[in-house]
Amino acid sequence: MQTDLTILVVERDKTKAHEIVDALLDGGWGDVTVISSPDAIEGAVKQRDPDIILIDLADPDRDTLEHLSLVTNARNRPVAMFVDHTDEQMTQAAISAGLSAYVVNGLQKDRIKPVLETAIARFRMFAKMQSELDAAKQALSDRKVIDRAKGLLIRARNISEEEAYTLLRKTAMGQGRKVIDVATALVTAAELLQ
Repeated sequence: MQTDLTILVVERDKTKAHEIVDALLDGGWGDVTVISSPDAIEGAVKQRDPDIILIDLADPDRDTLEHLSLVTNARNRPVAMFVDHTDEQMTQAAISAGLSAYVVNGLQKDRIKPVLETAIARFRMFAKMQSELDAAKQALSDRKVIDRAKGLLIRARNISEEEAYTLLRKTAMGQGRKVIDVATALVTAAELLQ
């Protein structure tokens, strides 16, 4: 478990805020900032740049969830929200907002540590999946550009596909560039000449 995390806690009730801080300290986390108003989240996020955000709201609405998702940058850090009750629409809104944990039946001191650990693990898993998806999309996009460049070379030089790729690769090596960069330059130049 990583204990050097900066944690931002949003809790209106001072007694509950103290309980949360105590639970976090007991869990090994010491860098904790507490704010009492969801309206202050944006400023606190800019100032502290927390690694994880814990929000305790009795009864959030869909607009509040969307706003919190934006100001906490929930897609770039784990955000755990504790609520007293929910319904199917609110649960879906929480998932759409990118929350890493959405815990119903309120915040209980003994649940804080395992919920945060789970939120962190879930966030990391989704971040890894997103990174892999982005890499796959980029590879597919690169492949399409390289195929277009090969097609241009095949038509212009009357060579085979293998020879076209070899020419792209040799040119890239000779210029100290990547094959995709040479292919992109070729496709761009061909578009300009049309």
